[in-house]
Amino acid sequence: MTDDTMALRGLLEKSSDADLLREMIGFAAERLMALEVGGLTGAAHGERSESRINQRNGYRERDWQTRAGTVELRIPKLRKGSYFPAFLEPRRTAEKALTAVIQEAYIQGISTRSVDDLVRAMGLDGVSKSQVSRLCAEIDERVQDFLTRPIEGDWPYLWLDATYVKVREAGRIVPVAVTIAVGVNSDGRREVLGMAIGASEAETFWLDFLRSLTRRGLRGVKLVISDAHEGLKAAVTKVLRATWQRCRVHFMRNATAHAGKTQRRLVSAWIGTAFAEADAPAAHTQWRRVADQLRPKVPKLAALMDAAEHDVLAYMDFPREHRAKLHSTNPIERLNGEIKRRTDVVGIFPNEAAISRLIGAILLEQSDEWATQRARYMTLETIGNVSDNPTVSLPAVAG
Repeated sequence: MTDDTMALRGLLEKSSDADLLREMIGFAAERLMALEVGGLTGAAHGERSESRINQRNGYRERDWQTRAGTVELRIPKLRKGSYFPAFLEPRRTAEKALTAVIQEAYIQGISTRSVDDLVRAMGLDGVSKSQVSRLCAEIDERVQDFLTRPIEGDWPYLWLDATYVKVREAGRIVPVAVTIAVGVNSDGRREVLGMAIGASEAETFWLDFLRSLTRRGLRGVKLVISDAHEGLKAAVTKVLRATWQRCRVHFMRNATAHAGKTQRRLVSAWIGTAFAEADAPAAHTQWRRVADQLRPKVPKLAALMDAAEHDVLAYMDFPREHRAKLHSTNPIERLNGEIKRRTDVVGIFPNEAAISRLIGAILLEQSDEWATQRARYMTLETIGNVSDNPTVSLPAVAG
């Protein structure tokens, strides 16, 4: 009889009927985690093996809400990289946050057709203010822990993007900017690092946001990728002393707007020849050649290219293997799409806390989802070329 069978038999013998199902779920969850972590480390817990590629590094506690009740999980941590159980529902917190925001809007009398229809469809019209407060407090604690957690290690690449949502403020409906920071660390892993809400995207806003990230431990940033947000470039220089990459996709939209409708495809292809070059010097040479050829007929476009050259081609100074992910904000477009999908359901937020609650929950679960992916976003071998910490760039040694 195996140890697992004996442990399960022990549960059956000592558990009451009320607790049996919950304890069996917990037992199965522990075995699933052990198997998953064993696959990631190359060896079972405590096993000496030449095939081992990683080590366990303690546990973190997490409550798992199941239909049988709350199951207390001890999720293994890894010395290198991260682990999140595949069986946990990846969208549960975001769904609860969306419910909480809709309830709060209803309680506070923000009556829009979408909110009213959702309240009736979800059967929430009998909800009390105290029930909403309890649900909000539960979600806020998890979200704030996530958004204020220490940032450890080096983060060579940082993507920043902002989206606008509507909020009720002093009886008026106003737009506010929600800024998101996503980074790749020196282990090649991707995480959501932070979020901020502000009335505008002026330089002071970006300064405050970036300083909040550095206070939490952000360091080692080499390249920041974003659209041409007002004040951002100056803030990046002052706070991070990093290179700024202007989103190539957004730049091309601005550039082709200067050409006639019949010439846009031709102009786009022409500028694109600079992006096809193998290295930075060749890309800059081709960029200037194209700008000079466009200058007689489209002088405004040529002037735009002159001004944007170094910002649009900044990514060419980084490893070739990374360039497809560095030249634009496309790597976080899927995340932005999920945020837009959820925020469109609400329409108008009752307050800024509700914005932080919903979007923070989405960001939390996206980070959890990335943590479950076995493949790194960038390989250890290539990320080591830009990391300030060379020790983490080496392949794991079996032991």
